Amino acid sequence: MTEEPVWPTPAAAIAAPRRTSAELSIVVPCYKERPNVRPMIERIGAALPGVDWEVIFVDDNSPDGTAEEARAFARVNPQVRCIRRIGRRGLSTAVIEGALSSSADFVAVMDGDLQHDQTILPKMLAELRAGRADVVIGSRHVDGGSSDGLSSATRHRISNAGISVAQYFLPMKITDPMSGFFMMPRSRFESIAPHLSGQGFKILLDLILSAPERLRVLEMPCQFHKREAGESKLDALVMIQFASLLLDKGLRGYVPMRFIAFALVGALGMIVNLLAVWAGQGIGLTFVAAEIIATVIAMLFNFQLNNRLTYRTHRLRGPKLMRGLVLFILVCGLGAIANVGIATALFSSASHNGLAAAAIGAAIGVVWNYAVSSTLVWRTV
Repeated sequence: MTEEPVWPTPAAAIAAPRRTSAELSIVVPCYKERPNVRPMIERIGAALPGVDWEVIFVDDNSPDGTAEEARAFARVNPQVRCIRRIGRRGLSTAVIEGALSSSADFVAVMDGDLQHDQTILPKMLAELRAGRADVVIGSRHVDGGSSDGLSSATRHRISNAGISVAQYFLPMKITDPMSGFFMMPRSRFESIAPHLSGQGFKILLDLILSAPERLRVLEMPCQFHKREAGESKLDALVMIQFASLLLDKGLRGYVPMRFIAFALVGALGMIVNLLAVWAGQGIGLTFVAAEIIATVIAMLFNFQLNNRLTYRTHRLRGPKLMRGLVLFILVCGLGAIANVGIATALFSSASHNGLAAAAIGAAIGVVWNYAVSSTLVWRTV
């Protein structure tokens, strides 16, 4: 009589005789960083002898073939993984998706431009293994750190200004809350992830401000190197996103971050409108003519900035761009009519407080423009 085969129990089938996942996952959000893929892998490997590590490249569908380059290495090296995202953009969401795809004990985040110093990864890991911190930050501003790799004096000033502003919102003293280089236990990241805004470029600041409990933070000196290849992604839009993040956290998430960004863009558009009116009258135009031209300029400015910033992940391109522009002008035109009508009615029926009536009308106009633009122009609802 043939003996029945002995099948392993479910627990035995699941249990592995040895570790099959990495201890450390290094998440690298990237966009157009193809030349940096190979040196990134080589330098991480050289920095972490004896450590079970993996690197996860999260690519936002780069046109230069960054994902293809990462996958070429992944086919021959199981320590390399690649997530290619289509229709989604943004450093913060890239980091979140990469970290949540990991099953490692610890997660590190590094930029894909080779400016972060991979050689301190073992020291960061040692601090977390010992349980001395919840997050270890590679800081440019503690003794032994350096920010010499920033490409210009302007970037130095922008970075320092951002740090100064961010420190007012932090529950603890951190010299470099704008750092993009840090490491933390994956379990801790996962516990904070549901509270993250997922907007902008400063995921570390978002993590610290979103943590339900105060984090134990340790900063470690980091040399910020010069970019070797590719181009910087820093522009003025990043600063608007940064301001939106701080306002979002200050308001405790009661107001959508996208609405905050939309309102900030609207405020900038108001300044553009005033400058255009001033310039128009300066060249001899009547007030009415100057105001009409200024309104068109402000609408074009607002549309372009909202398309690149507020609705970055739903950015319109090609034929959809012109269709969206026409819809946006119609939406804002109706919003302007509503603004004036409501303000006039309030002024006539209330205490003739012109500023209060104008403010209420403007607020209603902004809410209208945001709600309808989100639904019809960028279709995020």
